[in-house]
Amino acid sequence: MELADRYDASLTDEGRLRLLVDAITDYAIYMLSPEGRVATWNAGAQRLKGYSQEEIIGGHFSNFYTEEDRAAGEPEHALDVARRDGRFEKEGWRVRKDGSRFWACVVLDAIRDDCGEVIGFAKITRDMTEKREIQYALDQAREELFQAQKMEAIGQLTGGIAHDFNNLLMAVLGSLEILKKRMPEQPELMRLVENAIQGAQRGAALTQRMLAFSRRQELAVKTIDIAMLMDGMADMLQRLVGPLTMLETEVPRDLPAIATDPNQLETAILNLIVNARDAMPGGGKITVRAEERAMGDGNGAVAPGTYLCISVTDRGEGMDEKTLEQATTPFFTTKGFGKGTGLGLPMVQGLAAQSGGKLVLKSRIGEGTVAELWFPAIPEQDVAPAEHPEQAADHRDLPHSLRILAVDDDSLVLMNTVLMLEDLGYEVIEAASGADALAILAAEQVDLVISDHAMPRMTGAELAEAIRRDWPQMPIILATGYADIPPGGGLIDLPRLGKPFSQAQLAEAISRTIAATTAFESRRGSRIPANLPPSAPIQTM
Repeated sequence: MELADRYDASLTDEGRLRLLVDAITDYAIYMLSPEGRVATWNAGAQRLKGYSQEEIIGGHFSNFYTEEDRAAGEPEHALDVARRDGRFEKEGWRVRKDGSRFWACVVLDAIRDDCGEVIGFAKITRDMTEKREIQYALDQAREELFQAQKMEAIGQLTGGIAHDFNNLLMAVLGSLEILKKRMPEQPELMRLVENAIQGAQRGAALTQRMLAFSRRQELAVKTIDIAMLMDGMADMLQRLVGPLTMLETEVPRDLPAIATDPNQLETAILNLIVNARDAMPGGGKITVRAEERAMGDGNGAVAPGTYLCISVTDRGEGMDEKTLEQATTPFFTTKGFGKGTGLGLPMVQGLAAQSGGKLVLKSRIGEGTVAELWFPAIPEQDVAPAEHPEQAADHRDLPHSLRILAVDDDSLVLMNTVLMLEDLGYEVIEAASGADALAILAAEQVDLVISDHAMPRMTGAELAEAIRRDWPQMPIILATGYADIPPGGGLIDLPRLGKPFSQAQLAEAISRTIAATTAFESRRGSRIPANLPPSAPIQTM
């Protein structure tokens, strides 16, 4: 006889089944008595649960359940369901011999005799821990993607709203400023105007927070020595926290520099300290600490590199996990109605992200909160020397008889810009679009162009590129509240004026722009129209 035939002849059907079951190691397959005691045990059961046959045969299968499930009667429930319905299937935690837990998929089938009586159960258990962890990671990634998409949508909406508000506030502040200069000296009227200006300025600060959250604010990035910055804020911070709170700062002098907007950074630190103070209504201690940290691979907070970490720590009420997750959501606040806009932490988060860093919050109920601002450190050899006041350009001798082309699609903003320019003594030409501006430049002499950026059909950046192609020496100022001006064409160095701007800021921007234009004096001296293309005939006067 062939070997296979002799093998088959030597085994009964029961023996073949036993060999098959014993050969399976990925599944725990065993039999239970009607009372739930283990009657058989395969190699897969020993590998999965850790018990040998000698240790487990005769033992109750409830040994594989957690203490919580045993207390809840889960083993008995499983037998009752299988006895009644013929089958029980469920996923849950199970316990190995060594006490470790694994996530199991359990199937329990009732075995009946010819009369239909239950004579035992067949049980199959599979370890699903790895599959569950993969599914959990996938679900978490999906949730993070959803949250990122939601925050991106909120950021775009917030940035758009802030831009529209900036235009409205531009019109309000500009009109009030001109009105204040021209109205008669009447204290009761002046007080009303001042109140209106302060209200509009508060609205402008709110839009800046909205733009910071949406990462569309215009940052005046400078190299910052954090020790000097904190020294300058010391008196203000102490007054801010009040007499009940002790403020402690730990900022060494040898820390690396960082690059961000110093005014926005001061505002961010103020926001964090105010939050820390408000979390301790009965007083306490706030610690502001700055330290250099090297971050390697595998840390989820920031990318690998060297960072300056500015932390604000309080021992206040703290936040639970749900509140901590929502803390940086726009307009979410725990300070009560009318006591907070809910944009403080989103602004801080936006500034950190726009500067290449991150805001990290750590908190527990009753243990306080740690808010960390991470900024990439600048290598010492890359730190630019500080500007000295005597090196600043002197603009007192600049001519005031300029012809300025003001471009804006918003008629209210354009009217106020024109009013402020004329009040400064300049001659102004108006254009409501980029195409109108190009037509005017081709026909008239212009010394300077001030253009809005966010315009339909042709943005201010696109208009600037078109002007530089035909009139490369033309001074251009881009008025915008956005930071996402497209790169290229040298526009990264284009002078910008943040909206809403005051008349003083407008005058300063014009003064600096004209001073930086080396060909200005020669053009004015020869009376050559500044906007004529090089190929056009030049007429001297």
